Amino acid sequence: MIPLVFHPIYSQLDLPERHRFPIEKYVGIRDALIARGIETSRFITPEPISDSELVRYYSSDYVGALTTGTLDPKAMRRIGFPWSQQLIERTRTAVAGTRLTAQLALEAGKALNLTGGYHHAFSDFGSGFCLFNDLYIAAKTMQQDKNIDNVLIVDLDVHQGDGTAKLAENDSDIFTLSIHGEKNFPYRKQQSDIDIGLAKGTGDDEYLTVLEQALTIALRQFQPDAIIYDAGVDVHINDDLGHLHITTEGVYQRDCLVFDMAERLGVPIAAVIGGGYQRDIDALVDVHLQLYRAAGVIA
Repeated sequence: MIPLVFHPIYSQLDLPERHRFPIEKYVGIRDALIARGIETSRFITPEPISDSELVRYYSSDYVGALTTGTLDPKAMRRIGFPWSQQLIERTRTAVAGTRLTAQLALEAGKALNLTGGYHHAFSDFGSGFCLFNDLYIAAKTMQQDKNIDNVLIVDLDVHQGDGTAKLAENDSDIFTLSIHGEKNFPYRKQQSDIDIGLAKGTGDDEYLTVLEQALTIALRQFQPDAIIYDAGVDVHINDDLGHLHITTEGVYQRDCLVFDMAERLGVPIAAVIGGGYQRDIDALVDVHLQLYRAAGVIA
């Protein structure tokens, strides 16, 4: 049975009215999965990550200032959330959820978190709704297993995984692949091992062809023992921030390609849902559910 990681706190954050971040979508995904027959007992609850664990990967000054509410206001504006203790607890739990997903993937072969993909966080600052980079922590967690040396991070969020690329730039055993909108945030891109920037309006056929080619190149250059997949759905044609023209079926086919690759290689894969910014939460949840269809969680 494929492990599913969820905590109600994922959707528990008081934000200003009309704030851009769709905080309701996480519990919406949980509820939609239950409506499709997934029992509540299937969901595994993470415990928050501690400061001592965070400072293994991130600046102790940044961790301390952020978690105590003393971070410079300009740095908080770059993150995009007003500071609150609730924000810190939610972040600790979400990051821990992705770490737990990585651990469960090693046991079960495949595991999915109902949040995650905070790929704009760097070692000493946050950005774009991302405080700490869960993908990098997940990769390092997987590498603690004696059978895992090389980890491939496949980032298909519409925004480049700039924080992940920077964090992993000196890790020869972490390979970063980012396919994203070229003319989209972040405006200053970092250098992933493979970066492919797509033009506005790119549709299903071109997108899926590019993805197949990129995965082939990644496997030619790197032999992963495990995969972390950021399945952002802000590539969708109806996304408010994406500017690509990928249909819901295109998202499903994309997710199938990544899971099929992991299955062919016989390596564990941990997946997170990434970005998605439609204001219609029900419609947004439906696009995110394609990840669970492709993984075989639901039909």
